[in-house]
Amino acid sequence: MAEKGLRAWVKEKWVDIGAPKKNGKYQPCGRSKGSKRKYPKCVPLAKATRMTKSQKASAVSRKRAAGNPGGKPTNVKTFVKRKKAANGGSMSNYRQHLRKP
Repeated sequence: MAEKGLRAWVKEKWVDIGAPKKNGKYQPCGRSKGSKRKYPKCVPLAKATRMTKSQKASAVSRKRAAGNPGGKPTNVKTFVKRKKAANGGSMSNYRQHLRKP
């Protein structure tokens, strides 16, 4: 993205990963004024196709949990940083270490 610049990033096709269609496609990003759709989590289409089902569900649930206070859009990271264990490894490595006899 650094080579393309901000203008190209904004012009990408943005989709709502919280509202997938039955045929595997996505609805365009945003809502109309009187829409009853839930709070959208918008990402570029290229990123949406690379995300796993669980990554999409996690991002959407964090976005909706953050809410929409004051009518301003809420920014929520699409991918969560994994927590590190005290010894510098990931938490899953730490748990495996604890299981060993």
